[in-house]
Amino acid sequence: MQYAHLLVAVAVTPESRRLLAKAIDIARPFNARISLITLASDPELYNQLAAPMMENVREVLQEETQQFLDQLISEAGYPIEKALIASGTLSEHILHICRTQGIDLVVCGNHNQTFLARAACAAKSIVHASEVDVLLVPLGA
Repeated sequence: MQYAHLLVAVAVTPESRRLLAKAIDIARPFNARISLITLASDPELYNQLAAPMMENVREVLQEETQQFLDQLISEAGYPIEKALIASGTLSEHILHICRTQGIDLVVCGNHNQTFLARAACAAKSIVHASEVDVLLVPLGA
């Protein structure tokens, strides 16, 4: 199948390089566009007691995420149209981007290995909410 615009849901992990490479393999024969999306880490999840420092932590996490995306893009060897850092529910952002940006394939990874983890994984909510094709790439051992 020929796709025109792929959205790759990456995380700040080394496996995201493999995920992007898979998307590039799909996009290259058709000169399809590729955009990236990732979730910003929420510092409140790490430490409820550090409220006065949360804004600084949030800035640092945002900068680290942006640096990771910049490096991923520079190493891709294929043009990346957009790179978005979202917060909140990933599936809602993906649905909105698909509707407004003409995305026709979402590529995401799945780290979950156990049955219970797979049943509750984020990829499940993306597949359930998606109105376009979704390629779920197994990542990890």
